[in-house]
Order: sequence, then C-alpha cells, then structure tokens
Amino acid sequence: MYRKKLITSLALPTPIEEIFFDGNLFYLKRDDLIHPDFSGNKARKFYAYLSQEFQNIEKIVSYGSNQSNAMYSLSVLAKLQGWKFEYSVDHIPAYLKENPHGNYKRALKNGMVITETIDRTNSQNILYIEEGGREHNAEYGIKILAQEIETWKESKGIEKLDIFLPSGTGTTALYLQKNYTNRVYTTPCVGDSSYLQKQFLMLESNREYHPTILDTEKKYHFGKLYKNFYTMWQNLYFQTGIEFDLLYDPKGWIVLLENRELFSKPILYIHQGGVIGNESMLLRYERKYKNIL
Repeated sequence: MYRKKLITSLALPTPIEEIFFDGNLFYLKRDDLIHPDFSGNKARKFYAYLSQEFQNIEKIVSYGSNQSNAMYSLSVLAKLQGWKFEYSVDHIPAYLKENPHGNYKRALKNGMVITETIDRTNSQNILYIEEGGREHNAEYGIKILAQEIETWKESKGIEKLDIFLPSGTGTTALYLQKNYTNRVYTTPCVGDSSYLQKQFLMLESNREYHPTILDTEKKYHFGKLYKNFYTMWQNLYFQTGIEFDLLYDPKGWIVLLENRELFSKPILYIHQGGVIGNESMLLRYERKYKNIL
C-alpha cells in the first residue's frame, strides 16, 4: 500500500527552472525534488523496480562504495517492496563504523545488511543490481525523463536543447541520448573517458546512442577532495540558492563552463540529486581543509 502511495507522491514530471550562473542562463531539471526518500538519477534508474510487480523477489543484492547514493536508494526500494537488502563493500572505515552518517547511516536504518563478500547465489528470488545501477532495466525510468524534457521543450517552442550531466557509470546519460532527439553531453567522474566508453558499451553496442564525452585537461581522482570543487559547490549555492551534490556536480559544472562554446543555446543541466551524500563529504572537507570552511 505504501509503495503505491509513494508512486503517486513522486513529483513527476520534475520542474525545469531558469538559473543564472557566472552570468550565463541555464535551464535546470530538478530531479533532486522527485521525493525526499527516492530522488535523483537513482529514482529514475530504479523506477522500473518500484512501479512494476516482482512477486518472486525476496532480496536485493548489490555492491559499491560505503557512501553510495545507489546504496541508500536501493535500501529505500527494498523497504518499500518488503525485500531484504544485502550490500557488499570493500572496506568500512573505523571512523564510519563508530560515527555512522550520510547514506550509510540511512541505509542501515532501512534494514540494509552490509558485508564484504557479495552473495552470488543463483536464485530467482534474488535481484542483482550492478554497482551504481548500471542495468538495462534503468532505461525504463530514464526514457520517462527524456520524454518529460521533450514535452517541456516543445511547450516552450525551443527547437534545440542540449543536455549536460556528469556521469559515474554513464547509465543515465546513455539512455537519455538513446531516447532524446538532441545532443547529450557528459563528463566522467569515476574514471577517464575510456573507462566511461567501456561502461556505455556494456549496455549499448550501437555507438550512435552514446553521449558526447567531455573532460578536463587536469585529471581528478574520484572521491578525492579538491579545493576548487568545494569552491565551485559554494558558488553554485550562493548564486542560485540550490544545493548541488558535492561529489559529481562540481566537476560537471567545471567541464560545462570550460566548454561553453561547444554548446548551443539553451542548455539543460540535470540535477541528479545525491545531496544526502553531502553530509559525509562536508565532514571530510572539514577534517582536511578546516581553513576554508
């Protein structure tokens, strides 16, 4: 019953707002507003598992980092569906065990069982989800996102609207490009461009459906703390009044502003949520850069 109520309470289609940043006008797709407990690109990726019946499933098994947005979203999904949720990580820092916070704390509250070895039992009752939600079933919800953007674009009489979003596995960007008429740009946040291209090929062999990858000359390591990332995140909030994700969005906006001449006007940036993860990120920045906070 609660699952059905949640589906009807999802703020879909999400609003598209005008924002000004560094003197430039952008459109912003507010997928961070889908729902407090089930939002952003993970809500899109896992929407098929929420909206459809999976009567035989008893447990979700997945893996990834100990503060993953996907981990928390899957814990919400499992709780809503009445499924068990088992999540595998390589390592849990002693500080996190002693001071649970962020996505880790919330996922545990939802009943997540965390392990260091993934359950590979071959069972029709177990739903295996690849790290970050890199799944063919993700297209179901992302196609709806593409349709929302197309409908809005037509209602505004906008002929061409390019899309930009940062990527982890690249699943959202890939399925957006596959189901959208104009160009989708993205930048790799987890690995480099070749890594992201390999992620695309795992889901789609037809390169015509692959988004255009842009990257910075400077190499950034995923999860590492950079002062210019924090400064970008601060500036975004000061200029727009909107809280962005501190892990992916800073690089996204850096790349977007560095390649401004490559984009047609107007540009749509997709806010993919993930702000719960800011709790843990801010604690890390505070410990490392006390002088800038």
